[in-house]
Amino acid sequence: MSGAIVGVDVGGTFTDLFALDTKSGTFRVAKVPSQRGDEAAGFLAGLEAVGGVGTLAAVVHGTTVGTNALLERKGARIGLIATRGFRDVLEMRRRDRRRTWGLWGDFVPVVERDLRLEVAERTFADGTIEQGIDEAEIEAAGRALLAAGAEAVAVAFINAYANPANERAAVSVLRRFWPNEDVCCSSEILPEIREFERTSTTALNAYLQPVVGAYLGRLEDALAGSRFGGAFHIVQSNGGVMSTATARRLPVRTALSGPAAGVIAAAAIAEAAGFPDVITGDLGGTSFDVSLIAGGRPSFAAQVAVDFGLVIRTPMVEITTIGAGGGSICRVDAGGLLQVGPESAGSRPGPVCYGGGNDRPTLTDANLVLGRINRERPIGGGLARLDAEAAERAIAAHVGERLGLGPVEAAEAIVRVANARMAGAIRLLSIERGHDPARFALMPFGGGGALHAGALIKDLGLAAALVPRFPGVTSALGCVIADIRHDQVQTVNLTLEGIDAVSLGARLETMAGEARQVVEASGLALTGLDVRFEADMHYAGQTHSVAVPLPLAAADASEAAIRAAFETAYTAAFSRLLPGIPVRLATVRVIAVGRRPAVDLAALAPSEGSTLEAARRGQRRVWFEGSWHEAAVYDRLSLPVGARVEGPAILEQADATIVVDPGLAATVDRFGNLVMRSA
Repeated sequence: MSGAIVGVDVGGTFTDLFALDTKSGTFRVAKVPSQRGDEAAGFLAGLEAVGGVGTLAAVVHGTTVGTNALLERKGARIGLIATRGFRDVLEMRRRDRRRTWGLWGDFVPVVERDLRLEVAERTFADGTIEQGIDEAEIEAAGRALLAAGAEAVAVAFINAYANPANERAAVSVLRRFWPNEDVCCSSEILPEIREFERTSTTALNAYLQPVVGAYLGRLEDALAGSRFGGAFHIVQSNGGVMSTATARRLPVRTALSGPAAGVIAAAAIAEAAGFPDVITGDLGGTSFDVSLIAGGRPSFAAQVAVDFGLVIRTPMVEITTIGAGGGSICRVDAGGLLQVGPESAGSRPGPVCYGGGNDRPTLTDANLVLGRINRERPIGGGLARLDAEAAERAIAAHVGERLGLGPVEAAEAIVRVANARMAGAIRLLSIERGHDPARFALMPFGGGGALHAGALIKDLGLAAALVPRFPGVTSALGCVIADIRHDQVQTVNLTLEGIDAVSLGARLETMAGEARQVVEASGLALTGLDVRFEADMHYAGQTHSVAVPLPLAAADASEAAIRAAFETAYTAAFSRLLPGIPVRLATVRVIAVGRRPAVDLAALAPSEGSTLEAARRGQRRVWFEGSWHEAAVYDRLSLPVGARVEGPAILEQADATIVVDPGLAATVDRFGNLVMRSA
């Protein structure tokens, strides 16, 4: 596909690709096995599957390398240089505990204590520099870290958000002799008040720089070796796209890269299909990722804890993740309870049925034993056949015998436990946030999401399920349609009463100019560039802030306009105001969005001429709710617009399998999506 834009989502089991020819509107999809440890090989294999690499116009990549490095604690050995007296900020955190009850639990920071060094310097909260740095002391600290094996270094000085001069001077000294580019400071990563969050985000950025940088370097070398001459970009955790240069400098912004791309695609698909309120459920090989889209807008979080104590404060699509994917290992614990995940078999060795040497059953093995997955047509194309007999033996040995169940009943128990965990994650993001699930449609995607959609509709009382045309490559589609985005944030810490609106407007315009430059340097074709302004505000004495959209133009940021915007946002959040209490403007944020050419999702619709009968591929026995049922089997991509399939039925395609449970029916809409509801 000459001149195509390709989205690539590298997951734990499969690498998914969506290639769009922007001139003709045609597309291709592919799903190939991931190659853990040699991601570049799987990456290139996928690109070759959708067309010659040398002819592509752009590649946009959603990556989980940063996420995995954090979760598995496999980042770089790093050092931290802090203001004297503040070396233990990472360890003290917010005085929180891994477990709410009890006095036990542990936490190990990503920076070892002997690699957290202190230097003399002090900046006051108003930005006044009381003591500058001693260059010789900074150099001595840096060389000591190098001698101790540090691969990267972070500088986090107290109150650097108010005046970054000391930090920048320290970084300048370090870069004179540091052997690589992996030097960062908190005023570059997060110039925002809150000492722990700023230090944590900066340290984690340094922790990821060598890992993500090396990974991107391998991919760039592989692309160059295949004569790729287009643009190569990375999806951010906020759902936008950034250049690889920005990703190397700010790898912490890739922490939820792949899942965020899926949410962006889901929002676009749902809006086109007329479903403004959806809950996404991305079920891959390792995890189940849930996000909520209300009124067509994805939910965003100001910060996220990737794991206990590993706090990243940067705008992110709000995603809840549990370890319940297709490769999640199933076991009976010491208390006799059946557990699904969080340990995963990944792509190697993979589920038992893959024949890669694993002998412990997974969720995929359970779905295979229940007849929901076709043993003769495994998704992804990496295997000719799945070994259902081996899967059944593993389930019997590890689960059935321990629980006194036959292999099929044990497989059903595995699926029910997995469904319960998925339903719990959805409740956490909906009911516990004040949203009624009956208003929402579930959008299941990933290779396994649509296997469980029917059960989740019934368990949660959801309005429907909206299954995308290509559920297995939805995140890759999101890479193609995501806009370029860059966020600039700065703490101002001002009282709103009597604010100097002219000075604030000038500050916002300066930040906007910097954000525009980053977006314009992307190298991707844009149809426009939008800039939005936000502020984090609160009443004096409060700890938590509300996000407040500011007037569209920085010049309009008057005291009255900002106060009105704050009162609207505060009322929406808490249903009342607090008259007479001063209002503080804590942080301002500028969001620059470069709009990429719109993708016409109607191009995904089925071609005319097919019929429901022509799409039928026979039938097979499938286990539902304690008994075998004869389920009709269809080629999902051959179903015409308007076709209605009543359950029990199985719909198969190369990238996913869709299960229509008894009592449900699925209809094909004009975009090729399946709308599943009670029959």
